Amino acid sequence: MKKYRSIPTYVVPALTAILLLIALHAQGQSKQRVKVIHAIELILLQGDSANFQKLHGKVELKHEDAFMYCDTAIIENETHVVAQGNIVIQQGDSLEIFADSLIYDGLTRIAFLNGNVVLVNAGQELFTDELEYDLNTKIARYFTGASLVSDSLQLTSRKGFYYAKAREAFFSDSVVVTDPKFSLIADSLLYQVPDKRVVFQGPTVLTTDSSRIYCEQGFYNTATEQAVFSVNAQYQKGSQQAVADSIFFDNLQQVYELKGNAVVEDSARYANASYIRYDEKKEEAFLSGNARYKSGDQDIQSEEITYNEKSKTYSTKGRSTVSEPPQLLMADSLQFDDASGLGHASGNVIWQDTAAENTILCGQADYNKEQDFFKAFDGIPGRPELISVLDQDSLFLSADTLVSFRPLPSDSLQQDTARRILSYGQVRMYKENFQATCDSMLYHDGDSLFVLMGNPVIWSDTSQFVADTIYVYLKDRRIHQIYLKQNAFILVVSDGIYFNQIKGRDILAHFMEEELERMDASGNAEVIYYAKDAEDAYVGVNQTACSDMVIRMKSNEVKRITFLSTPTSTLMPMGKAEHNTLRLKGFQYIEEGRPLKREDIFVKSND
Repeated sequence: MKKYRSIPTYVVPALTAILLLIALHAQGQSKQRVKVIHAIELILLQGDSANFQKLHGKVELKHEDAFMYCDTAIIENETHVVAQGNIVIQQGDSLEIFADSLIYDGLTRIAFLNGNVVLVNAGQELFTDELEYDLNTKIARYFTGASLVSDSLQLTSRKGFYYAKAREAFFSDSVVVTDPKFSLIADSLLYQVPDKRVVFQGPTVLTTDSSRIYCEQGFYNTATEQAVFSVNAQYQKGSQQAVADSIFFDNLQQVYELKGNAVVEDSARYANASYIRYDEKKEEAFLSGNARYKSGDQDIQSEEITYNEKSKTYSTKGRSTVSEPPQLLMADSLQFDDASGLGHASGNVIWQDTAAENTILCGQADYNKEQDFFKAFDGIPGRPELISVLDQDSLFLSADTLVSFRPLPSDSLQQDTARRILSYGQVRMYKENFQATCDSMLYHDGDSLFVLMGNPVIWSDTSQFVADTIYVYLKDRRIHQIYLKQNAFILVVSDGIYFNQIKGRDILAHFMEEELERMDASGNAEVIYYAKDAEDAYVGVNQTACSDMVIRMKSNEVKRITFLSTPTSTLMPMGKAEHNTLRLKGFQYIEEGRPLKREDIFVKSND
């Protein structure tokens, strides 16, 4: 029997490793080989360092997961392919590439295609003259210009990449995007095919039928027609321009949002805020964060503003200022009811008419812009306050309710639309040399007239005026005349002791430099006055009755009386006069309720 020599055990692992390397090398060579599936004609050529296969007619090749078709091909060492005519590369179920010629390296799996190149992938088509395609990564590159068509969208650029796996395309250098709904020019961008999203990565201009947008970063979804533009974002539509840190745009809903340093302006409007949202369908703007909206003469500032351009209505939140010269309105919040046309202001409300130098302070107010109506109530002291500048001094007035309004124009040629201010409910007025109380008061700005009604009382220095109705006329914002109508009665206190008294049906008091100068009493006029001599000493008390008389005053003292009809008069010496009972009918000296300081106008009586 023939005996075989055994192999030492330490040699077996080495042999196994060698055999494995040989097998892997053979397998690698097999993977690198380009297989010929079909050709009408095949010629084999053997060279010194290479062998060639020349194929002609309906050539079909296969390399790993890809098939290649052409009219003619030369394969070098079963790895390198040069093909001509009707080139087709198929990889997977959805990718095909067409071209006039092909150079393919089986070692790197990179294909170079030339002439009428078309890459088709899941409905997208990429057109170019030259294309480099990596079958490993499924990434295509071009350098001489290409165009990608996806549904109605067409993208072109000089350079770019197409990622077949992700179905994304990166375009650079002279990028142009066209669509029936918009056009776009960019430095570079990424198109995400599944989401139909164009991502901007450089200076970009997007144009629609009605708008133009510039940015340097952002995206546009062609399916939803929503976009975000950032980095130097700018929006333009007609005369309207907008800038912000970023702009969100919804073309279907016709809504855009601006975030960060947002500014929108045109020839008639200006808006700026940290955030602005504008709904073109509703013609409504919402601003938040140091918001300002200016339209015509109206200038609104607040933390939040909602403004409807169609109805010209608005609402605010946070401390708000509305300037509409000569009017100014400030409040913690403003609301406007579009149905009623009535607005409401609340919280530390301040209303000013700068032309008339009138200011109203209150806790709450109703207003109507169209009718120029303002109704004030409530307040920090419990009641609203009117401050009016008279003779470089302030007149302070308080009541349960203050109403400022302008009458609506009539068809008459004599249209009186001057502002009125109506006060009612325990009206109290204070000025350093002028105080008053009544049940209701009307101020007429055009005539510079105060009308006091309902138990009116006026005090001016040592003078007291009482009547059924009192009219106070201003001239150059000073008290010019006081007209007492019906049951007129004037007291002038002399030296704090004696009462000079004038009564009549009506009395017209004249002032010079806001000092009582003359009184015209008419209708059953009567007077009691304390006469003085040249040394300013009292000489007696004169009581006179006359239908009409003129009393002249100086330094709150009666200086002369002119009787306009035959008087009846009595002169009593000072020592014989009953001073405490010397009173005309209707006499009343009213001290209680007289405002002696500003704070007193908020004190209500218990009546």
